[in-house]
Amino acid sequence: MKISQEEIKNIALLSRLEIKDLEAAEKALSNILTYVEELEELDLTDVEPMAHAVPLQNVYRVDEMKPSLPRKEALQNAPEEENGYFRVPRVVQN
Repeated sequence: MKISQEEIKNIALLSRLEIKDLEAAEKALSNILTYVEELEELDLTDVEPMAHAVPLQNVYRVDEMKPSLPRKEALQNAPEEENGYFRVPRVVQN
């Protein structure tokens, strides 16, 4: 499928892109659209939609309770501490 330079300029305008070589962009996009047309000719009736090319599964570990680090030890290297917590600079402004 051929795409015109006017269509490329319009796409560039809508996507806020600066395209310096219109001829190269025209050739590249035409090649992509031709390939998509070839893909549309395939019979995919028995192919299930998928999100990933390989099956994924989460690996879970047993959630076990363990003793945590004592507060005093956790705060010993803190540059500043206030009321048992790390004191950090304000991030959100009024």
